[in-house]
Amino acid sequence: MNNIAKKILTFGLALSAFGIFSVAKAKTGRTVEQIKKSKTIKIAVFSDKKPFGFVDENGEYQGYDVYFGNRIAKDLGVKVKYVPVEAAARVEVLATGKVDIVLANFTVTPERAQKVDFALPYMKVALGIVSPKKALVTDPAQLNGKTLIVAKGTTAETYFSKNYPQIKLLKFDQYSEAYNALLDGRGDALSTDNTEVLAWAIENPAFAVGAGADSIGSLDAIAPAVQKGNTDLLNWLNNEIKALGKERFFHADYEATLRSVYGKDSDADSLVVEGGEL
Repeated sequence: MNNIAKKILTFGLALSAFGIFSVAKAKTGRTVEQIKKSKTIKIAVFSDKKPFGFVDENGEYQGYDVYFGNRIAKDLGVKVKYVPVEAAARVEVLATGKVDIVLANFTVTPERAQKVDFALPYMKVALGIVSPKKALVTDPAQLNGKTLIVAKGTTAETYFSKNYPQIKLLKFDQYSEAYNALLDGRGDALSTDNTEVLAWAIENPAFAVGAGADSIGSLDAIAPAVQKGNTDLLNWLNNEIKALGKERFFHADYEATLRSVYGKDSDADSLVVEGGEL
């Protein structure tokens, strides 16, 4: 090693000693036993995606995903700590060990499956478009040359970037920001999971999900995710989902969190997956 190389190495070691220069390392996902020993499981959910994950007026987490998360914690015999997450950060919070499980409307895709391990599905979903009734969108092609609002890191962003390059995408980190942009008229429509836009339109009667815009792209699965390689927690989750299916838990979840949103005539089977079987 020449003198210049030695000086560089010495300088680098000195910086590391003072914490000025360091290399971030991913934390290994916790096993079931480690979670039980800590007495707390950390679960990432949305805080602004009603009715699936949101914070109510009392500051409490609510929604379809949260109902499931509460049951996971109960069956593990631990408390649950909910960690709010943005769509684009769902992979990162697992990779860095900030949470044990992501339950944030996480659609299973081949690209994501390379970075996280998905458990069995508990819900099915396609994309939808919500738009003002006075300019109702019934076909995505109507938006060519116009502005579609999406959340970053979502299947909606990926789908429209690939299949409709003539549509201008206005992207936001948070769903609340995206919906406010639609209300403010900063975009012509908004796209995310059809289950969510249908629910949002019910609460915002000036908007609707047009026929032909209520099921776009493929029918996909939504599933819990754990850190890549955490087979211990993954296996526990899969067994849990199978066991819950025998008691029709997710139909009970639907009744508790979604029936009041979609109405008494809504079909739970169009969304719910029991026992991980699509």
